[in-house]
Amino acid sequence: MTMNPDKSRPLPAEGNTSRGDTFFAVASLCGCAAIVFLAGAAVTIGNVFPGPEIRRAYEGGMALYEKATMTQDVHTSDLWFPERSPGKGVTVPATERSQGGVTLYTTGDQPSAYLIDMDGQVLHQWTKPFSQVWSADWGGVADPQPDQFVYFRHAHVYPNGDLLATYEGVGDTPYGYGLVKLDRNSNVVWRYPGRAHHQFSVAPDGKIYTLTHEIVDDVLPSFEHLESPRLEDFLVVLAPDGEELQKIRLLPAMAASKYRHILYATSGFALGDPLHANAVKYITAAQAANFPWAKEGDILFSFREANGVAVMDPKTGDVHWATRGPWLGQHDADLLDNGHLLLFDNYANYQGEDGSSRVLEVDPKTMAIVWQYAGTKDHPLESRIRSDQQRLANGNTVITESNGGRILEVTPEGEIVWEFMNPVRAAFNGQTIIPIVAWAERLDPATLDPTLLVPTGRQASLTRAHTGPASAVPEEVASESHSPASAAAEAGPHTPGNAPGTNHPAGALSARLLPAGLASAPLTDADLASAHRPFAEQIKETN
Repeated sequence: MTMNPDKSRPLPAEGNTSRGDTFFAVASLCGCAAIVFLAGAAVTIGNVFPGPEIRRAYEGGMALYEKATMTQDVHTSDLWFPERSPGKGVTVPATERSQGGVTLYTTGDQPSAYLIDMDGQVLHQWTKPFSQVWSADWGGVADPQPDQFVYFRHAHVYPNGDLLATYEGVGDTPYGYGLVKLDRNSNVVWRYPGRAHHQFSVAPDGKIYTLTHEIVDDVLPSFEHLESPRLEDFLVVLAPDGEELQKIRLLPAMAASKYRHILYATSGFALGDPLHANAVKYITAAQAANFPWAKEGDILFSFREANGVAVMDPKTGDVHWATRGPWLGQHDADLLDNGHLLLFDNYANYQGEDGSSRVLEVDPKTMAIVWQYAGTKDHPLESRIRSDQQRLANGNTVITESNGGRILEVTPEGEIVWEFMNPVRAAFNGQTIIPIVAWAERLDPATLDPTLLVPTGRQASLTRAHTGPASAVPEEVASESHSPASAAAEAGPHTPGNAPGTNHPAGALSARLLPAGLASAPLTDADLASAHRPFAEQIKETN
């Protein structure tokens, strides 16, 4: 042992440290880590540099990760769900209590809209993949999702057969991909590159009121709790030819109104998308007559994350009425001619075994529920996202249960008097899955060109099968035709190769992709072979 020349105590041996030195070193490291942690928390919570920059980088990275992982297989996206029923096409035929007409619907397995009769026969179809509308110089989506992730969320058919539709891209943010107007043969009439999403409303004068959204990076005074950047919604007014006439930012409009308190109730997980507008409706004179808070030309909105509905004057941008009610995460708020609200309540049906969802008719003067349909134990109603409803002239209600791939018509007493199941199926991870029905509407045939209403035998009688990745869709998991026979056949076991109403093997041809000019042409070997080509190859030949 050596001695310290300056002290009388011995020096520690070389390579050894005292316990006190070790404790001091560990404590110092822990203290530094705590200081770094507290400093990081302070700059993040206090929105002080570099907190916002770190948060933006993290959120951007997570968005890119989500987009990359969700594009690996469309069957893992929220466009497909486990099959709840083996039925395909019309599963409950129309009765004398049904409201006759034709039904327009859109689906999640491809960007198509279908006009069907009460027997489920396809009268007309429109199909336009987003890649055939989008171009780099368009000014729209910079890096769009692959075609199989882009679908028509909402559609409107004009009397002459033109179709207006909203594109949405699953797994992307913003997910609104714009509007397109097609002629009856699916040729593009015009396109709007704004990030239109969910629904739009066509006014009597032809103007189009649509929702768009975009990323906004600012701090809203008195609402600093909202995230920045965040996804914000806008009301956009378009001329009949697609020219943008007006654009109103909705969040500041709500914040400036006397109903601003609704924003303080936004859930913590929704601070980055505080409104999530999902419906926009032009208020007619008949509707305004019994609704004291609106006049003709005002706009009714549904805000999912705020669990609220609101009315705005689009000429001034003022919100002059808003409320919350006995619903949760609602969609598709309608104003009825009697002054009541009708909406799809996605989450607030907590009673019994009838599913989490219900359709509500609410008197806004008293907020009393005056009518509801909540499904039954045997036929539960459950769709956590999307979905809509429509009150018919005879008092019945058409309901779109999106996640279930189902459209149903119910009487005021709750009797199902018509039901249609999306006939498309796929196999994934050992189970049968079904694409959503994104939206549906019953129409009066008298409002449409009669040439749109002639059943296209080739479309109505042939098997429709999902045309996604071949590995996910074995031949035996094919959809049945849009015909009454196909629904009846579901009472017994399905036999591949014996699809009712067709002389060809199940899965032989996707009737969804037939060119309009071949609607009544005889089948050829080339037609049959086309069903086995990739989706992208088929759609190139149909336009």
